[in-house]
Amino acid sequence: MELLQLYYFKTVAQYEHITKAAKELSIAQPSLSQTISRLEKELGVPLFDRSGRKIKLNQYGRIFLHKVEQALLTLEEGKREINDMIHLEHTYITLAVMQTPIIPDLLREFRLDHPYVRFRVKQPSHHKTLEQLESGDIDLSISASTFKNPNIDWVKLLEDEIVLVVPIGHRLANHPYVKLNELNNEPFILRSHGVFRNLCDRFFRQANYLPDVAFEVDDPLSIRGLVKAGLGITFFSTLTLRTLKDPTLVPIRIDEPKCSRSIGLSWNKERYHSPIAITFRQFVIDYFSKLTSSKD
Repeated sequence: MELLQLYYFKTVAQYEHITKAAKELSIAQPSLSQTISRLEKELGVPLFDRSGRKIKLNQYGRIFLHKVEQALLTLEEGKREINDMIHLEHTYITLAVMQTPIIPDLLREFRLDHPYVRFRVKQPSHHKTLEQLESGDIDLSISASTFKNPNIDWVKLLEDEIVLVVPIGHRLANHPYVKLNELNNEPFILRSHGVFRNLCDRFFRQANYLPDVAFEVDDPLSIRGLVKAGLGITFFSTLTLRTLKDPTLVPIRIDEPKCSRSIGLSWNKERYHSPIAITFRQFVIDYFSKLTSSKD
């Protein structure tokens, strides 16, 4: 028994007229008659009383029609529930993001035009981010990481320069540039672990410089406080400094080695992405493009 047979039967029962039902269904009358005959043969009873060209629903037909209407209604409700679920799920965008204060502004600007969208934002490790991109648990990743997976697409958003940050009044505060290997006896305030700490350690290795790490702190506010107190110097990204308006902290560009990181947007091209996730993906690309233009 096919769903189409049930739908055709319901229409014929409604009109009790093959020709009118065929016209309503936009099919040939002989095809409709054959469909009804096959259904009756499968059920083992006639569903209509026939008298010449006239047909009338009989007692078997009335019983079957009641059940068919219930079945079709249940199926239609199921379709609506699934459709509602799809639309509900697709108002959510799930992100894995790096630690940067620019993310809230990015999300706020997108919601100005899309107020119904909700975000689920995570800050997983590099390994966990890759796992969740592969599984489809996250739609997009904004980070300084690339992923060795042919299914993961990546587009560069910007080149984020890393600068040295010292307190106002520091002996280096008036220097436009510094070399890392010239920072003898300067105590550093660094993160204890993570992607940014690994990046800073790489810069030290490139400069063949062993830093004096006085503080290992993961809270950005504590790092700023320690620097402002004159207890050490640290690294900040220029992306972070865009939102950090503090005249007591002085950024200094690093001449050697080149200190920067590539920030990119990643997604799994083999996974389904909702229209709103695709819209947000392009928005992110455009948003960072404007940042780069304003910087230039």
